Amino acid sequence: MLEINNKLERCDICSHEYTSTHIEATPEIKIYVCENCLDAATYYFIWLCMHCGKVYMRPKALVIKNIDDYELKRAYLLCEDMQLIQGIDMCIECDSEGIIKFMNGKKMKAEC
Repeated sequence: MLEINNKLERCDICSHEYTSTHIEATPEIKIYVCENCLDAATYYFIWLCMHCGKVYMRPKALVIKNIDDYELKRAYLLCEDMQLIQGIDMCIECDSEGIIKFMNGKKMKAEC
């Protein structure tokens, strides 16, 4: 649930606007989101790396179209009309070797 207080902080998504609207992602870690970014979350999926703070935005229709996993696609379709900002543990820039290992694992499964 979003909270509003009197303290203004820079938006963690765009880094341009100042806002008091925030959510506590984990105890003592608050994510501040301005109104413009909340509006953008209606049309885009937004992922925020909780490790480095990098933000990834992709159009919802494009993300849903490119998902192969039926259950994941179904979950995202259920969220299509929601304003959704997701925190991820690490992004590709934080763990580039991790994504290579993941993709190599997928290739090995496909060859079997």
